[in-house]
Amino acid sequence: MATSAPAAASSPPAPQPPPEPARKAVRVVVKGRVTGVGFRDWTASTAESLDLAGWVRNRRDGSVEALLSGDPARIEDMITRRLPVGPPAATVTAVVPSPAEPVDPSAGFEIKFTV
Repeated sequence: MATSAPAAASSPPAPQPPPEPARKAVRVVVKGRVTGVGFRDWTASTAESLDLAGWVRNRRDGSVEALLSGDPARIEDMITRRLPVGPPAATVTAVVPSPAEPVDPSAGFEIKFTV
């Protein structure tokens, strides 16, 4: 008479938490005619529309500096398609990115004072 092995007790796998969305941060310096043309307001509005966190400020050398933190594809869009054009009165000659540490997404996007 054949005997069968007892069935192994198996429980369903524990539910896994959703994966953290990929986050990236980049500091950019935008050069050209970018001060006095609404570049900071435009950058803040555009970054918020892309759900990016960070900040933007004018620099005394006439450039604009920003920290963009969030979804890598949206940051790439901001750096390659949007910042090089800027608001209508701007003339952008360079967008210089460098790596940065991501910020808390709940921090939102702010306009900072000139440095």
